Amino acid sequence: MQFIDNPWFYAVAIPAVVLTGVSKGGFAGAFSGLSVPLLSLVISPVQAVGVMLPLLLLTDLFGLTQFWRRANFPVIMTMAAGGIVGTAIGWATFRTLDDNVVRVLVGLIAVIYPLSRWLLPVSPQPSAPSAVRGNFWSTVGGYTSFIAHAGGPPLMVYLMPLRMDRAVFAATNGVFFAFLNIIKLPPYAMLGQLNAVNLATALVLVPLIPVGVKTGMWLQGKFTNEQFYRFGQTCIFLTGTRLLYDGLRNLGAF
Repeated sequence: MQFIDNPWFYAVAIPAVVLTGVSKGGFAGAFSGLSVPLLSLVISPVQAVGVMLPLLLLTDLFGLTQFWRRANFPVIMTMAAGGIVGTAIGWATFRTLDDNVVRVLVGLIAVIYPLSRWLLPVSPQPSAPSAVRGNFWSTVGGYTSFIAHAGGPPLMVYLMPLRMDRAVFAATNGVFFAFLNIIKLPPYAMLGQLNAVNLATALVLVPLIPVGVKTGMWLQGKFTNEQFYRFGQTCIFLTGTRLLYDGLRNLGAF
């Protein structure tokens, strides 16, 4: 069975996969978008998304066994159509758009959103679910998720103002991305992303998934709702900063 045998890859991949599990298990994927940028330090971004999709899907499914009953399914329905549309757009443009442009766009969203929450007055009242806003941001999230597994920040823009209980928030986000990652499987297979090397490499990393998810679930219980949202916003900001840096650097901006 052939798989990536570069030791530097595993030096980066092991913490990246554990961090993804922690993020998915307890923090609604707030910093799982770092996995592809981290892996891209040692392999191509195109291969990185291929290796990560099976791991993301298994992470989602493992987490769902723990908390799917807490998900807010009416809110998920406000995002489902947009997620499908965004995935379709990502499939159609996967071979044509520079992934560094996607990094910059996602990074801008991820940086601007928490800054706006920190610097501008925020209503103490939660926003009401909206099919218009939900489908808009899930289209953006579905697209960036397909291109770079970076769908978390756009979805946070819609979900965080709803101010759900942190466990409901994490479960809702987890169910939606499990749905999104499942519908990404056929397009990824047709694009050659689920080749033998990528699948074998993902299989080597599978044992790290329960470690990360369980750790994330344990850490989540240590936060109040307000601390949880503050931490999530900080993670989004840090993820966006990293994506912006990588995208602009690779585009030759500095």
